Amino acid sequence: MHSTQLIYILDPMCSWCWGFEPTLQQILKQAQAAGVHVTLRVGGLRTGQQAVLDDAKRAYILQHWRTVAQVTEQPFEFANALPAGFLYDTEPACRALLVARELDHSRVFDFLQRLQQAFYQENIDITQAQTLRELAGQAGYNTQAFCRAFDAPQTRLDTEAEFAWVSRLAVRGFPTLLAQHQQQYALITNGYQPYSTLEPLLSRWIVTNATI
Repeated sequence: MHSTQLIYILDPMCSWCWGFEPTLQQILKQAQAAGVHVTLRVGGLRTGQQAVLDDAKRAYILQHWRTVAQVTEQPFEFANALPAGFLYDTEPACRALLVARELDHSRVFDFLQRLQQAFYQENIDITQAQTLRELAGQAGYNTQAFCRAFDAPQTRLDTEAEFAWVSRLAVRGFPTLLAQHQQQYALITNGYQPYSTLEPLLSRWIVTNATI
């Protein structure tokens, strides 16, 4: 556990988190230059009955995606997005990130980016275990180790525990970036912001708290 770190809270199937990806890359560079660790935690955007899409919900989500695309200029593939019968269950992708984080944290942000690109740019169903396995392999993970951990009953429990941890922090939206020093948390952003907006606040926090 790092006493001073940045904590990125997200769901890989949250469109604003995809919109935030370029900002995240800039944050990772700034943190690395300052010697500040960045970890991610997953919040669970849609699970259970929330995952079932009817036509109205599908139309609402796609309109939301168009807003994200317009505001952030991140690419989306709208043709054939969210096809009939698609179950928008984000738990498997969140669980995959949790597994990746535990297996090799150094690769987890690359894996996250691959998940998001697959879902938003390529219309790939990242709720499927085989797809997650393939993307993990592309990110450099040992696929056998990944599958063993992904399928383990304990990992499902750990994922639910992570969702509960995020909920206890009263995080109400994704993406959220927290700065932690000792047991104190500072909110850098709750929701999408461009890097130009976040950089001054983040720089002040690093100067004040980071041990370089």
